[in-house]
Amino acid sequence: MNPRPSTLSADGMVSSSHPAASTVGARVLADGGNAIDATLAMAAMTWLTLPGQCGIGGDAFAVVREPDGSVWTVGGSGFGPDGGDVDFYAERGLRSIPLDGALAVAVPGAPAALGALHAGGATRSLTDLWAPAVRAAEKGLPCSAKTRDDVREAQTAIAADPGLRAVYLPGGRLPQVGELLPQHDLARSIRELARDVHGFYTGSFARRAVEALRAGGAPFGGDEWSAGADARPESAITGHYAGAVVHQTPLPTPGWMVLQQAALNDGVVGFSPWLTAPAVDRMARAARLAFEDRFASCGTGNDGWKAVLEPAAIGAARDRLDGRRASAGAFGVSAGDTTSTVAVDSDGRAVSFIHSLAFTFGAKMTVPGTGVVLNNRYGRGAYLIPGHPNAAAPRRKPLHTLNAWVITDTAGNLLHVGNTPGGDGQVQWNMQLISHLLDHGLDPAEAAAAPRFTVFPGSDADVVGRPAELRCESRIPEEVRTELGRLGHDVALQGPWAAGGSAQIISLDAARGLLSGAADPRQEGIALGV
Repeated sequence: MNPRPSTLSADGMVSSSHPAASTVGARVLADGGNAIDATLAMAAMTWLTLPGQCGIGGDAFAVVREPDGSVWTVGGSGFGPDGGDVDFYAERGLRSIPLDGALAVAVPGAPAALGALHAGGATRSLTDLWAPAVRAAEKGLPCSAKTRDDVREAQTAIAADPGLRAVYLPGGRLPQVGELLPQHDLARSIRELARDVHGFYTGSFARRAVEALRAGGAPFGGDEWSAGADARPESAITGHYAGAVVHQTPLPTPGWMVLQQAALNDGVVGFSPWLTAPAVDRMARAARLAFEDRFASCGTGNDGWKAVLEPAAIGAARDRLDGRRASAGAFGVSAGDTTSTVAVDSDGRAVSFIHSLAFTFGAKMTVPGTGVVLNNRYGRGAYLIPGHPNAAAPRRKPLHTLNAWVITDTAGNLLHVGNTPGGDGQVQWNMQLISHLLDHGLDPAEAAAAPRFTVFPGSDADVVGRPAELRCESRIPEEVRTELGRLGHDVALQGPWAAGGSAQIISLDAARGLLSGAADPRQEGIALGV
């Protein structure tokens, strides 16, 4: 099933979606750094290796399990413009917020999250940890096939932005695979950010960013930008599955949706053989129900997510799932461009980290002279539905797709750490990964490579209301797909590895002191031990 076995180590381990990022993280661990140090080094390197997926101008979230068994999280996402309520967009004839340009942008949360993560336990300065990324930006990394594909996808919009065009359309053409793409402006921005993360929100960069956004028509005032600097450690939200504890990221992430699916699937999916029709049917229907609940009642300014996790609500939802066939509801997944890393050090500290620009190259807009690409999270995540808990409103963060997890036993001992990018696919595929690991005992390589299925479309603003499908990679056997059709799913066939995502997993066998890890074969990442 998977062309590569799991990587093994008796010490530390990292995994990411690009070899250069994994190499940087492994070197930090080998030189005596901890898992937080390694995560920070990998984060900056992925700004260069996967520029369509992440960047300084994006958002970031992490879950950290400490050697003493405690777990904490950090989240970085920002507000939309203070002048941007539903009426502002309606007056301009918009039925949804655009996905490109200044109107799409929310204040980036990644710098604040990285600063909080660093303050929470790093042993080395950001200047040291980000030095490899600075060198790579100055020299230029070879353009990968993934980056070339991303540039091709966004080529028209990239050509319209001087900063993006200068880097990714050299001489006005698509870059060749292997062509060096130096980014001197970005190198300077990384150095400045390493010296003063807070300055991103209050200094000259903040003034330039707000000026550029206002010039593009977005009603930013500046105060919402400076408010983005506030990222503090928070407790994880937790649930149980197959006797283990799942630790997830809180709002604005959909980590609660993974916990809801876990509660709905626990004691059911594991009693069916692996990836048989009853198991897929149950997980798909649980995912669709979670999206229905997200759309109906959940926003970052209310406690709707808590209500759906109450025991009575879970019991009623399980009764609904037990008594109905597949729903034709119109909620599920849309694609996304995100990347993630995992790291475990020799002390047992584990970090699951994920960051994103939302869609490919975000808003396709750079802050002039900085090389920093801005996200399009506001266009992706905020609704123009009056009165909705996720409607565009000043100082209301839009709901997110990013989430990350750590699994421990009930005593706090580390079992697994993982995540996957993939838009609204994340909450579904993470549930599938957790089931593979805990219900069926798959190792990381087997779990990351397992055939995926995805309910479509999603509760992202750009796909709400699209016809419902259950998308299945063709490696799911034909007889299973046929049975799923009989159970009421509109099955759409995908290529054998075409679902998307790029899962990262590290597992710990404490009895043997052995780490095993894997990166998703759907991208070019690797897991490395030290």
